[in-house]
Amino acid sequence: MTETLLVTGASGQLGRGVIHHLLDTLKIPPQRIIAATRNPANLADLAARGVAIRTADFDDTASLASAFKGADRVLIISTGEIDLVHGKRLKQHQNAVAAARQADVSHLLYTSMPNPEPISPVLFAGDHHGTEQAIKASGIPYTIFRNGWYQENLFMSLPHAIASGHWYTSAAEGRIAHGARDDMAAAIAASLASGASESKTYTLTGPQAYTVAEIAALVTEVTGKPLEVIQLPDEALTEGVKAAGIPEDFARIIVSFDANTRSGRINMVTDAIETLSGKKPQSLKQFLEANKTALAG
Repeated sequence: MTETLLVTGASGQLGRGVIHHLLDTLKIPPQRIIAATRNPANLADLAARGVAIRTADFDDTASLASAFKGADRVLIISTGEIDLVHGKRLKQHQNAVAAARQADVSHLLYTSMPNPEPISPVLFAGDHHGTEQAIKASGIPYTIFRNGWYQENLFMSLPHAIASGHWYTSAAEGRIAHGARDDMAAAIAASLASGASESKTYTLTGPQAYTVAEIAALVTEVTGKPLEVIQLPDEALTEGVKAAGIPEDFARIIVSFDANTRSGRINMVTDAIETLSGKKPQSLKQFLEANKTALAG
């Protein structure tokens, strides 16, 4: 197998994780790997290992087509450009799909989210749904990874909650199976390197789904610090997040995650990570134990 593998967003956490697993876990020769980014200077370490570094600007289709030239399998990692008014991220992703067609890419891979259909409470779900539709319409064989929420996302809420002893949420009894970002990177890398040509969609999750109350109980067990869960309506939670200094648009996105959990649209547990990577995913308790100091001080 001598296919050339390209990863966009290669300077981001997930992109770097995928390339790490290509090089170090799967032992893919660096000459077969292209790392694409807006900021090539950030990837000097990968260049030193023999990985090809290319500039890719998602706002410029010509730049993307040039970056993708000669790549057989292209992984599009969703960008961080969340613009709820102008749909900037969806347009960026559509640019990438168009560029992949222009470059005659043989297989397109994409990082989406679970259940991104328009009825999703998550305010940016439409970006992912629209991208999935564009990929399917392109005629290029594809692999879509519907990445569940990362365990690392808990760093956004848990340190403050643990410090105060109160965790405010609107998720009610909804469950979520947080997964480790590195486990998802390993699964994505394995699929990228597999040469599989059939179109597939995988939902990547952690090994067990928990309610917020159950997560809080695990936190207390691991840290020894009591954590009371306080359920609020969405609007009250939004006001609380804004009062913490978060801009309103982003506060509403954060609260939409809880609404999504409450709706049951992210309560699934799959074995896709282990199926693809051959490795059992890290449990939530293992994550909390490994990060106890960072979370609880």
